[in-house]
Amino acid sequence: MNDAHSRIAEGAPAAPGKLYGVGLGPGDPSLMTLRAVEVIAAADVVAYHSARHGRSIARSIAAKHIRADQIEERLMYPLTVETTDHPGGYRGALDDFYEEASERLAAHLDAGRTVAVLAEGDPLFYGSYQHMHKRLAHRYPTEVIPGVTSVSAAAARLGEPLVEADEVLTILPGTLPEEELAARLAATDSAVVMKLGRTFTKVRSALERTDRLHEARYVERATMPDERTGLLADIAAESVPYFSVAVLPSRIGAMPNAPVRTATTGEVTVVGTGPAGPLWLTPETRGALAAADDLVGYTTYLNRVPERPGQQRHGSDNRVEAERAEFALQLAARGRRVAVVSGGDPGVFAMATAVLEVASQPEYTDVPVRVLPGVTAANAAAARAGAPLGHDYATISLSDRLKPWEVIAERLRAAAAADLVLALYNPGSRSRTWQVGKARDLLLEHRTPQTPVVLGRDIGGPEESVRIVPLGELDPADVDMRTVLLVGSSQTQTVRRGNGTEIVWTPRRYPEAPEPAQS
Repeated sequence: MNDAHSRIAEGAPAAPGKLYGVGLGPGDPSLMTLRAVEVIAAADVVAYHSARHGRSIARSIAAKHIRADQIEERLMYPLTVETTDHPGGYRGALDDFYEEASERLAAHLDAGRTVAVLAEGDPLFYGSYQHMHKRLAHRYPTEVIPGVTSVSAAAARLGEPLVEADEVLTILPGTLPEEELAARLAATDSAVVMKLGRTFTKVRSALERTDRLHEARYVERATMPDERTGLLADIAAESVPYFSVAVLPSRIGAMPNAPVRTATTGEVTVVGTGPAGPLWLTPETRGALAAADDLVGYTTYLNRVPERPGQQRHGSDNRVEAERAEFALQLAARGRRVAVVSGGDPGVFAMATAVLEVASQPEYTDVPVRVLPGVTAANAAAARAGAPLGHDYATISLSDRLKPWEVIAERLRAAAAADLVLALYNPGSRSRTWQVGKARDLLLEHRTPQTPVVLGRDIGGPEESVRIVPLGELDPADVDMRTVLLVGSSQTQTVRRGNGTEIVWTPRRYPEAPEPAQS
């Protein structure tokens, strides 16, 4: 009889037992750690989860280390995918089960017995043990024994690196909505999707939507006797069990036998990087940048995009948009996937128009062109300042390099007369110093000098600044090409908050015109 049982038999007060969460690895008993074997062999109680049929994969992995005189606690799930009449639904029934199971283990711990809860893979990685841990670890001495995860096992069985250098690995449950899966798969370098089974068709569709199906590998029951591996595209959905994963391995230095994209038609994708660095990229944009063979753009914007092995980068001056667009289309016509990198949103005073204009020429009409949106400078500055674009607004560029000032002035008058909030792009540069003053004076013909103006400079960048000044005090010397101006309407308001900051906002409701007086 062990010491714990002796104390109980003699009636001595028992010190609380210790709880162990024991990681068993992916399935092959030889991949259990020495510490896991020691803890299982010495435990008073061995607990494990099982489905309704009573069989437990966890117990089968640890079977040869379980003694005949140990107490076994089989924690049988009340349901799997069946319907339930529990008032809390599926989640409520599971919560009740975890509470009951944890109290069963607590009774052993209170009696001074050590309890080893077996967990496939790693106990705190999508494992059932974690539900016991959250309910018991703060009450009893606890130790978690890590185990080899299915992620590591899958990569080992495939014989391919998961991540290298600065690559990012994303681990996803296949139970996520397809849109969410696609967004995250597009934005990452490498990925592992868990919990396939019934989710397989959805996961496959998400991989297709992000043009990553050709990269995807399939691993079923890694390290177990009935293991299966292969290209995910070749797997029949009806044959996929829950214990399987999809793997997108490292893109760096792909293995010699790795599948390659079979499409030979190139394409141009015009992407917007937002006003600054990586925080402003959308998942779709990240995916397009990662998948590109070539990056083409103004050097300042290219510098916002992380370097990737195997990609070609073609930087140029900001004043050669047509030449840059044609170069990108020529590359795509030769079968290359090209991302044209633009700041902000590519359709707002940026590269989308230049690319589409060249793409309309007869020699390029068969080259696929996509435009992916980005956060605009106006939206970024507006968010920093509050909500000045909360009602109707007009966007106008003050640059007279591509259109005469007379046209700009006419549009400013029309927008001001219509009482629209104005987002003014390209307000000034070293060679254009008078436009801001001219625009201010013109707007003062329709707006009061107290009209709030937001000066958003280098939003998201290291020199970001946001100021709110009255229109009558707008100084052209405070404005450069890295600044966007947001000029309020007659309804735009400024408020000083309790912390001293000032915000500006434009009401969504416009005041109704007064009814004419009755005669």
